[in-house]
Amino acid sequence: MAKIPVRSCCAVSLRWLQSKTSVMIHRYQAEFEDKNTSRDREGQLEDKTPWTRSLLLRIRQERPVLLVALLIALIALASGVNKWAVLGLLLIVILTALWHAVPVVRQEPPQPVPEDVEVLRSRLPEVSATLAALDIPVMVLSGDASVLYQNRAAEKAFGEVSIGAHISARLRSPGILDMIGETIATNTPNQIEHSERLPSERVYVVRSAPVELSDQQATGERFFVLSFRDISEVRRIDRMRSDFVANASHELRTPLASLRGFIETIQGPAKSDAKAQERFLGIMLDQATRMSRLVDDLLSLSRLELKSHIAPDEKVDLVPLLGHVRDSLVPLANDVGVEIALHLPQGTAEVLGDRDELVQVFENLIENACKYGQEGKTVDVFLKNGQGEPVEVTVVDKGPGIPAEHVPRLTERFYRVSIEDSRSKKGTGLGLAIVKHILTRHRARLIVKSEVGKGTSFTVRF
Repeated sequence: MAKIPVRSCCAVSLRWLQSKTSVMIHRYQAEFEDKNTSRDREGQLEDKTPWTRSLLLRIRQERPVLLVALLIALIALASGVNKWAVLGLLLIVILTALWHAVPVVRQEPPQPVPEDVEVLRSRLPEVSATLAALDIPVMVLSGDASVLYQNRAAEKAFGEVSIGAHISARLRSPGILDMIGETIATNTPNQIEHSERLPSERVYVVRSAPVELSDQQATGERFFVLSFRDISEVRRIDRMRSDFVANASHELRTPLASLRGFIETIQGPAKSDAKAQERFLGIMLDQATRMSRLVDDLLSLSRLELKSHIAPDEKVDLVPLLGHVRDSLVPLANDVGVEIALHLPQGTAEVLGDRDELVQVFENLIENACKYGQEGKTVDVFLKNGQGEPVEVTVVDKGPGIPAEHVPRLTERFYRVSIEDSRSKKGTGLGLAIVKHILTRHRARLIVKSEVGKGTSFTVRF
């Protein structure tokens, strides 16, 4: 049998490898072109990876086979096998490993959302829009008592509350917090009466109730409304009515008894005594005037209490105002032998206030100083308006002074240090109570300092 030369075998093998390599390259290029233009039966796009990247990907996948083939080739060369034969066989193994089709990578398109599936939305905007039109303070709470919304009336009454904060961050009343907790636990409405002391006394009927929604179970949301109904005016009117009846009946009892006694005397024993009738009629006129002053002061006090929570917003210059008050009280000061001395700064001293009410305040304080401090013969009025400091008006007399135990109660209605002395000077016992209510409305303070035997000072600080 004739032997085939090794060189001839290698040449044939190389020509076969060359043809196979050419066919494989053309196949990868054709597959690449087909991938860019075709779709599979499900409409998914094939991966548009270049054929060179696909070839490199296939080499990485067949790396173990290629490494083994290379190792066997090196061992054959070391054993003395013809290098051309080894090279041919190695190329045949490499091409055979890479001959298989490169896998196609498919991208799954996103699944469309079915049109008949309804997205559940929060109902809080609808609830908030409805409550925004109310003129009473209202808050919307969640199931854990966090504030979700408050309308403008609530912001004005209680200040702005951070959304998401617990209701206890603003309202610390145990009664309100317990009521809210009970409403959340039982899902039933509750209400209590609550009082606010600052900046002025206010009384509210506070009600908590769940919000009933048609899709509440589907959304899983729970809303609770906390509302505040202001009944301050109702309570104030009731209190004023009872105070008026109690105090007025007490204060009017004496002059009415005097009038009745004098009338009976004129009709009886003094029926024909002209001098006695004239003297009795003079006393009766004084008692009737006293009752008139008392009724006027009570009505003035009632009007002030009705608007005590409304702060005035007009600018009033105290320099000319104090001059006007001094001029109006000069006749009274001359009658009791007192001189009113004003100590005013240069320029203006403006405060926010109601001019007529401030005139009433300083007339009352200076008149009291003239009546009860007439022993000192002088009443000094100081106006201070320092830079960066509050405006102050101080009325100082050099009278007998007021004992310390009486000072805290001076602004109570019908409170008198000396009843006989007050009535002899035609006082009603309501002057300083009126002053207190006016200054409360003006957000000002009344500071009283007194020392027995040296005098008294009343300071109004704005």
